[in-house]
Amino acid sequence: MEVVASAPGKVLVAGGYLVLERPNAGLVLSTSARFYAIVRPLRDELSHDSWAWAWSDVKVTSPQLSREATYKLSLKKSTLQLTESANPFVEQAVQFSVAAAKVTVTDKEGKEALDKLLLQGLHITILGCNDFYSYRNQIEARGLPLTPEVLLSLPPFCSITFNSEVANGTMTGEKCKPEVAKTGLGSSAAMTTSVVAALLHYLGAVNLSCLGQSSSGSAAGRDLDLLHAIAQSAHCIAQGKIGSGFDVSAAVYGSQRYTRFSPEILSSAQVTGGHCMSDAVADIVTRSWDHEKDKFSLPPLMSLLLGEPGTGGSSTPSMVGSVKQWQKSDPQKSKDTWTKLGIANSMLENQLRNLSKLAEDHWEPYESVLRSCSRLMCSKWTEVATSQHQELIVRSLLVARDAFLEIRLHMREMGIAAGVPIEPESQTQLLDATMNMEGVLLAGVPGAGGFDAVFSVILGDASDAVAKAWTSSGVLPLLVREDPHGVSLEACDPRTREH
Repeated sequence: MEVVASAPGKVLVAGGYLVLERPNAGLVLSTSARFYAIVRPLRDELSHDSWAWAWSDVKVTSPQLSREATYKLSLKKSTLQLTESANPFVEQAVQFSVAAAKVTVTDKEGKEALDKLLLQGLHITILGCNDFYSYRNQIEARGLPLTPEVLLSLPPFCSITFNSEVANGTMTGEKCKPEVAKTGLGSSAAMTTSVVAALLHYLGAVNLSCLGQSSSGSAAGRDLDLLHAIAQSAHCIAQGKIGSGFDVSAAVYGSQRYTRFSPEILSSAQVTGGHCMSDAVADIVTRSWDHEKDKFSLPPLMSLLLGEPGTGGSSTPSMVGSVKQWQKSDPQKSKDTWTKLGIANSMLENQLRNLSKLAEDHWEPYESVLRSCSRLMCSKWTEVATSQHQELIVRSLLVARDAFLEIRLHMREMGIAAGVPIEPESQTQLLDATMNMEGVLLAGVPGAGGFDAVFSVILGDASDAVAKAWTSSGVLPLLVREDPHGVSLEACDPRTREH
């Protein structure tokens, strides 16, 4: 038996920093970049004395990193014997998933099957799409152009090289582990979620084969909620902090408007720190998670384009720390800025939802406006509206754009006040130039901002022209697109697919 599950990476298009605190929301798009986890037994046959074993084996293979790690799994405690941690995200995912299966699988038949699967040992293979990793340095070193075509020529699940340079935001003199260069799509959350999903399905704790029917009250909906609780817990413990969780939520449920869970939900898991897994997991599973997730995705005929400027990475934790410090030192100003950002974020969301509704109710005028606007700069968009419906559509596009300019303004102000490069000058010039191009609705820095990445939301078929303009400005346009689907059960190992 083999189970393959996948989970997507994400882009936070609005709500950076604010999403850390309830009740602020963030708009997060899941993407076509996915992590895959393949789970199969280590041993096909069990020896006659295996029923008396106290330990089983777990082997984790990461072909792209040419790494393999082996562990002993305590069958009683659901914990791994760690002499030295190789990948805390995978290790916590395994411990939490095995403990969750033991807590939730209660029927006699299921328990016997679970015990047998654990005695056979677990072989987990992890693969991440190329989109999660930065190939910019290799492309430049080989003297190739910074184009999507060059990225397309790379073999899928390409081997990954390590960055030896110190990333921006690392303290001088700090010992720096070689870092894998990444594109900021939330690889640790997507990887953790894919491993938890594959294990929970393999061990019989959830059934991911009928995800299409998942509504909140359905069995599939309950399975996703269990998967979410376990993936969030494993991810937070591995990170050593309780973050907002929007990246894990997007990996599980797909594109959404997200409001974080109360951090107290995970306090018990944090305290045990993996010492008594079954108690911690029983507690996590029975608690009522209060995160909010409302379906949200880009309206029709709009596409997401991501680019890698290559001006050095930014360290998100240190930027968040500086913003929190500023909130403490100037509570009034920071509260005002956050209020304005909250209003602009809501305005952007409402206009995008409105455009989706207009597309549904009045497809022909909607399609006509978006196709026309995709060939024009925004100053000329009002000229294309010849009917009342078309006027509403153009007005909504322009209000969304204004709301986003407002978001960028307040994010820049916050960056200056907190002394962190949320939208550095080099990015501002690039984003302003992009927003003035034909067919561009939005252009910004995703998530916490910094130098890592830029994104744009583009109308109709204008993406190719934007990609070409980025290439000529030294920005590498990535292949990743929005894909609103969350976690998924796959039919086979993605390496065996026709490419």
